[in-house]
Amino acid sequence: MLTLATFNVNSIRKRAAHVRRFLERRQPDLLFLQELKCRTEEVPALEFEGTGYRLHAIGQQGGRNGVAVLGRIPFEVVAEALPGDGSDTQARYVEVAAAGMRVAGIYLPNGNSGGDEGYGYKLGWMERLRVLAQARLDSFTPFAILGDFNVCPTEIDLAPGALPPTDALVRPETRAAWRALEHLGLTDALRALHPGERLYTYWDYGANFELNRGLRIDHALLSADLAERLSGAEVDVAPRAEDSPSDHTPVLVTLDA
Repeated sequence: MLTLATFNVNSIRKRAAHVRRFLERRQPDLLFLQELKCRTEEVPALEFEGTGYRLHAIGQQGGRNGVAVLGRIPFEVVAEALPGDGSDTQARYVEVAAAGMRVAGIYLPNGNSGGDEGYGYKLGWMERLRVLAQARLDSFTPFAILGDFNVCPTEIDLAPGALPPTDALVRPETRAAWRALEHLGLTDALRALHPGERLYTYWDYGANFELNRGLRIDHALLSADLAERLSGAEVDVAPRAEDSPSDHTPVLVTLDA
C-alpha cells in the first residue's frame, strides 16, 4: 500500500507544526506542499528532523508561491519547474521519481489577479501541464499529479453561491482546461470514489469552515495504471479545525501495491 498526499499550508513557517502533526498522525509515503511563502533557505527544515521524512523544498523570493515534497520512501527529484516556458521563475512545480512512478506536486496559478495577463498565465500553465502529462502517458510512465489546482471542476465542487461565474476558478475556459487533462486518461481520484458527494478542501477564513461553505480545489489526478490501484481517497478536515490553520486541508490517496 502507498499513500500520497497534498497540503497547501499557506506559509510553512507559520504551519510547520501543523504539517508535522499531520505526518505523525497519517504517515503518508509522499506529501506535497504548496504556498511555502518563503525562500528555500528560510524553510524550517529542522522542524522535520527525527520524523523519518526527507524534505526537498523550492522556495521563491518575495514570500510567494513555493512547493515542497516530504517523503518517508526514497525519491529522486527530477524537475523543479514545469517545462515549456524558460522565463517562468515562479516556484510552482516539483516532480519526483519514486516507487516506480513519477509524481508531480503543483501549485497552479489562481488567475484572479493581474487582469487578462494573469488569467492568461493560468491557462498557459494548464496547457503546459497538459503537454507534460501527455508526454508522461505516451511513455507509459505511471504518473500522478497532486496539489492545489485552483480549479473547481464542476458546480458540485463549490458551495452554492460561493463564487461568481466570472471567478477564474470556475470560468468555462478553466474548466475546459481541466477536462483536457481528464481527456488524456487521467482520473480524478477523489471524485472516482466519491461521485456526487460535496467534498471541499478549502474554506476562506471567517465562519466559512463552520458553515461548510467551501471549495474543492486540491486534487489528485492518476494515470490509468495508478487508477487501477486506487483503494482510497479522502479529505482530512482535522488540520483545518486546528488553531491558526491553513485555509486548505490535506487530500490523501491510497494505492494498492
